[in-house]
Amino acid sequence: MTGEGTATATAGGDSPGAVPSLSRTRLAVVGVLLVLVALVAGVLLGRLSSGAPAPMPSDSSAEAGFARDMQVHHGQAVEMALLVRDRSDDAEIRLLALDIATAQTQQQGQMFAWLAMWGLPQTSTAPEMEWLSRPVIDGSAGHDGHGAHVPGEPMPGVATFEQMQALQDATGVEAERIFLELMIAHHQGGVEMAEAVLARSDNPQVRALAEGMVQLQQKELDYMAELLAARS
Repeated sequence: MTGEGTATATAGGDSPGAVPSLSRTRLAVVGVLLVLVALVAGVLLGRLSSGAPAPMPSDSSAEAGFARDMQVHHGQAVEMALLVRDRSDDAEIRLLALDIATAQTQQQGQMFAWLAMWGLPQTSTAPEMEWLSRPVIDGSAGHDGHGAHVPGEPMPGVATFEQMQALQDATGVEAERIFLELMIAHHQGGVEMAEAVLARSDNPQVRALAEGMVQLQQKELDYMAELLAARS
């Protein structure tokens, strides 16, 4: 992978591979702007994709629960990605973080648009992951292995407050290592959630997004494992 860090490092008098503070500030602003653009694009894409004829999911459906919970799940991933971009000078880590932030922000926008198009609220009083109690497509009861998670417990892969604080307090290689460890667990949880809704939904828009999540995050999991091994 190529990234911004190497190109900007030569512009100032810092050591090779380091990003001058002014350039880092500019890169941080660019990263945030790209994330905002991704959110708007996701909302527009979600509205367009929801125009296809399909039964409207109910407020208690697996589709609605997934859209709500995955928006929250993605939100933490975006937060972690932006944190590490401000704490690492490594070009590969910074580019990976930007990729994750923009992709997951766009997906957040799609899911936000679905709920709006379905006429459903963005939040619910139901416990997190309660939608796993819905039957799978073949008619069997929930808890079938496609998301072995107890409804009401925290979403799989979500970092604790203490873990997020550790990332916020770290810099350099330490921040990169913490980020990779947390994001690997986070992606594994995201894949689990996507596979769970695939087992419970035949909605074409939901299935297309969930399948794309599984494919992309599996690739990123392999890549992050390589990056983490290099820092062990």
